[in-house]
Amino acid sequence: MIRFQGLRARTVEPPPPPAPGAVLAEAAGLAVRLGGRRVLDGVDLAVRAGEVLTLVGPNGAGKSTLLAALAADLASAEGGLLVDGRPAADWGARELAVRRAVLPQSSTLSFPFTVTEVVRMGRAPWAGTAAEDEDEAAVAEAMAATDVVAFADRPFSALSGGERARVALARVLAQRTGLLLLDEPTAALDLRHQEQVMRICRERAEAGRGVVVVLHDLGLAAAWADRAAVLHRGRVAALGAPEEVFTEGLLSEVYGHPVRVLLDPDTEAPLIVPERPAREAASGAGA
Repeated sequence: MIRFQGLRARTVEPPPPPAPGAVLAEAAGLAVRLGGRRVLDGVDLAVRAGEVLTLVGPNGAGKSTLLAALAADLASAEGGLLVDGRPAADWGARELAVRRAVLPQSSTLSFPFTVTEVVRMGRAPWAGTAAEDEDEAAVAEAMAATDVVAFADRPFSALSGGERARVALARVLAQRTGLLLLDEPTAALDLRHQEQVMRICRERAEAGRGVVVVLHDLGLAAAWADRAAVLHRGRVAALGAPEEVFTEGLLSEVYGHPVRVLLDPDTEAPLIVPERPAREAASGAGA
């Protein structure tokens, strides 16, 4: 078993479970500069317990930057960020780690850790606390939820891209925090596992956690999110329920491409379809 002795130096108190609807992270007038460029500008956004909030928008809109800012992994040039009701800067690294778990776009490891060992890394912040007794159960639950038990003993480096993505998500789930921040968790996955990941997000929200997910697939966002924030050029262009903000006019403007918004006849969730030229009838059929 991997142990993380360095994290025992500072004892932390496990936070209580968030109350329904509690604000877990809140950005106010947030601005972020990267490489001298203003990537986020004047962002106001609150993440609440019990909801799935998706961040959508075109490439370069600021989705991943906003997720990193909400995680307090990026310093803001202007504005403020509260995590669990306190300024993010007031929390130590380990205090943040027991409050929010972050899934980056990609995960790389230089050592031949097995899948189980990688997932167990998510339990590092709880070392030396009463919650340490939950380690084995948390790891087992996370691995079962993400369908990675079958290759528990395989080296992480030997997995496919989609398998690595699921193991990385399992590590985040094993952390058992009140706030989950996931950057494109479905990008490398097939259809079944995309739906599985979003179902996990919904289940975690229904269990009282707050979940923020960066997505490129507007259909997934429309089907699973309670709220969606549409980012455009570093600002929040719209925020609300998908059926309210996923309009043809807004999405066509933000993405720079005309789209149609239909309704799923069974779920009534919006279906976003890019406009495409009609396919010409094949000439000389049967020739």
